[in-house]
Amino acid sequence: MIEPDADVIIVGAGPAGLSAAQYGARANLDVLVLEQLVPGGQAAAIDVLENYPGNFSAAGAPARTGQEFALDMHKQAEAFGARFESGVVTEISLNAAGGLFTLTLSNGQIRRSPAVIIATGTKHRKLGINGEERFNGKGVSYCATCDGPFFKNRRILVVGGGDSACDEAQYLSRLSSQIILVHRRDRFRAQKALAERVLKNPHIEVRFNTRLLEIKGGTTVDSVILEKIPGGERYEEETRAVFIFAGAEPQVPATDGLNTDSGGYICTDQNMASSVPGIFAAGDVRTTPFRQVVTAVGDGAIAAHSAVEYLDSCGVKS
Repeated sequence: MIEPDADVIIVGAGPAGLSAAQYGARANLDVLVLEQLVPGGQAAAIDVLENYPGNFSAAGAPARTGQEFALDMHKQAEAFGARFESGVVTEISLNAAGGLFTLTLSNGQIRRSPAVIIATGTKHRKLGINGEERFNGKGVSYCATCDGPFFKNRRILVVGGGDSACDEAQYLSRLSSQIILVHRRDRFRAQKALAERVLKNPHIEVRFNTRLLEIKGGTTVDSVILEKIPGGERYEEETRAVFIFAGAEPQVPATDGLNTDSGGYICTDQNMASSVPGIFAAGDVRTTPFRQVVTAVGDGAIAAHSAVEYLDSCGVKS
């Protein structure tokens, strides 16, 4: 008989996965978390986690960065008994004979469990323009807190109009007073507080109705081609770095029978249950009207609770 590697395997260690790990371990499940990078996911790149309830010091300032918050969640889950391994899950399949899900990793290894929580989040969406791939890592970036310090006091272009673009532009404005933020629409999609802060920042020049067409340079980024909307007027702008925040795409391992919406996000019910019994989804990877750290944490807790109930009902808990 094939033995499972855990009662529940959680794929992804962002806020949703870490929350699920904590709640699952506290419920006395043997929990294994598989994460391809470091714990925290995209939340670890948040410079100031100002909108998470309770994350304020007595002085009224944000108490922790996204990275600090994620590290605390990781330590907490470990303290309750959750185990962590590095690995990229490429496929999930069901072994009908043993009643276990088989998770295939990119290195060929296999992990098995009777329940799975997918909390793989999203990846940055690329623009697909000329120069984007060529200068990736040579002036083109999708993470300001990761690469911003390389461009202190340099001219920097930020692309996007959502929460991420505004938050990252704010961070970059502390490194350089020459920030240009372009957005193809006539207003931001970001939360009002974030948008207003950017518009009032003297170090950030906002250009609405403008889109990025091309990134140019020699060995590194030297300039970009921008286009005004409408009208189509094009012009070249000097810059040493381009930070792109154009939305996200869900990272969903190949899984037979797993229903997704038109955007590729996993469809779940209010209990985080997917179309495949025994597979749950939590956080940004699932269909949800609002994607924030606080909602991901709630999703993770519900998914873990649902996994416990599922395992109890099936009588398959190890």
